[in-house]
Amino acid sequence: MSEQQGPGGSITGAQSLVRSLEAAGVTDIFGIPGGAILPAYDPLMDSSIRHILVRHEQGAGHAAQGYAAATGRVGVCMATSGPGATNLVTPLADAHMDSVPMVAVTGQVGAALIGTDAFQEADIRGITMPITKHNFLVTDPAEIPTKIAEAFHIASTGRPGPVLVDVTKSALQAMTDFRWPSEITLPGYRPITRPHAKQIREAARLILESRKPVLYVGGGTIRAGAAKELRTFAELTGIPVVTTLMARGAFPDSHPQHLGMPGMHGTVAAVAGLQKSDLIISLGARFDDRVTGNLDSFAPDAKVIHADIDPAEIGKNRYTDVPIVGDVREVLIDLTTALRTEQDAGNTGDYEGWVAFCAGVKKKYPLGYERPADGGLAPQYVIERLGAISGSDTIFTAGVGQHQMWAAQFVGYEKPNTWLNSGGLGTMGYSVPAAMGAKVGMPDSTVWAVDGDGCFQMTNQELATCAINNIPIKVAIINNESLGMVRQWQTLFYNERYSNTDLHSKRIPDFVKLADAYGCVGLACESPEDVDATIAKAMEINDVPVVVDFRVHRDAMVWPMVAAGTSNDDIKYARDLAPQFDEDDL
Repeated sequence: MSEQQGPGGSITGAQSLVRSLEAAGVTDIFGIPGGAILPAYDPLMDSSIRHILVRHEQGAGHAAQGYAAATGRVGVCMATSGPGATNLVTPLADAHMDSVPMVAVTGQVGAALIGTDAFQEADIRGITMPITKHNFLVTDPAEIPTKIAEAFHIASTGRPGPVLVDVTKSALQAMTDFRWPSEITLPGYRPITRPHAKQIREAARLILESRKPVLYVGGGTIRAGAAKELRTFAELTGIPVVTTLMARGAFPDSHPQHLGMPGMHGTVAAVAGLQKSDLIISLGARFDDRVTGNLDSFAPDAKVIHADIDPAEIGKNRYTDVPIVGDVREVLIDLTTALRTEQDAGNTGDYEGWVAFCAGVKKKYPLGYERPADGGLAPQYVIERLGAISGSDTIFTAGVGQHQMWAAQFVGYEKPNTWLNSGGLGTMGYSVPAAMGAKVGMPDSTVWAVDGDGCFQMTNQELATCAINNIPIKVAIINNESLGMVRQWQTLFYNERYSNTDLHSKRIPDFVKLADAYGCVGLACESPEDVDATIAKAMEINDVPVVVDFRVHRDAMVWPMVAAGTSNDDIKYARDLAPQFDEDDL
């Protein structure tokens, strides 16, 4: 990196910022330059860091999320002050909800101008206070290396999350000396990773006493890198497993103990497993309303072991009998050791009847879907074939809505970090930029963005970024001409009054022409007979992005379904798929 000499220090604050990012191990940044951050973009030209110029700051944020979720490393994005920074608010909130390790660097107006309503001034630190794990305003150039080091440490330790570093333009332009900290001192920030031995013993006792236990696996299990330990523990005990929307891939879908995804659009077996259990072993999950339904009627007979690295989550929504603060991986290792010791002493759990019941429900109510009567294209079939043809090493991202639920249901996930989606915030437009970030982080992996025609039109400009920067993602647009999930609710709860959900997207825009205009390959498919060949053709193209417009039946519904705010006991299953549906199974 070229070094600008000057009085009061050897380099500029901007050079110190870029050096700090290099020292933090950053290899890729997604961003857009602008006035306040512009000083940092000059030394960035001489850096080893690859900067990817996105088309919108929201795309930069979601790309950083996708990068982090696919690789396990901290994702990084950069924006200027004012609107550049505020465009990062949605991805920051998204990362905060889903515990994604991310650092956002923003420029700020000069320190003397703060509070004057200067051009492109926004109090981004104040704005993002509730939606970041921590954030900094840096006005002294000497503090830049320390704050960057602290930001990466905070983002990646304990419960991961987004950290924002807002640097004034005056700090970037001033002269300073670069000193990377040899150690990080953050009084009050000491995440507990090792669980307390007494709580482990209590948990082991409850597990052995129970007759109907279930492992309720959340996204924290994936963030902890605990998939191997989870499988070891599950197979040691034989306890049935459910994986939330954020935990898909933490436990193999093909495993006989796996009951599927619980919640609003979960499998009947997973919902029944939780509802009828006498012990819930929660691992990195937060008893989200989309899983529990009406809390008052959720799993009424179950005691709860709740393991989470964030003590604020334990007991927040559901009373916990045995709270365990710690990293899920460490918790599973210690629980496995404790139960092996008990087994060696002849103490094992008796779950035979319970396992048989869960297996019976799983067999009786498999996931299925209705074939369109007119011979049209079922969206579930498209996604089912996409998963089967692309294979278990493929990384899938999804937007939000019906296509997200179908992608969670009908792709078989065998490995962690292969399913990326916006779970807690539910952000439309997440999929394409997240796929871009995932592909940058995992260039040898096939990355499919499963998107809806509504979501796709929110961030499809990042196809230009992908085409120009040789990031060959693949996009499957599940085009039902609608805001599909909203339309489903209008069908069920608003007497089929389809107010403002018709997107007319089989006419405007022409997605194939749009893909071509963005320098991508555009394909279209509207017949079930052409699905396999179309997917195969997309899989063969690996030098440019591919966009496939799957023109599907617009009235397809996501089943099963627990309506918002109702009890999980009221799960609805498409009757023509299971005419023998028996309420007593729940």
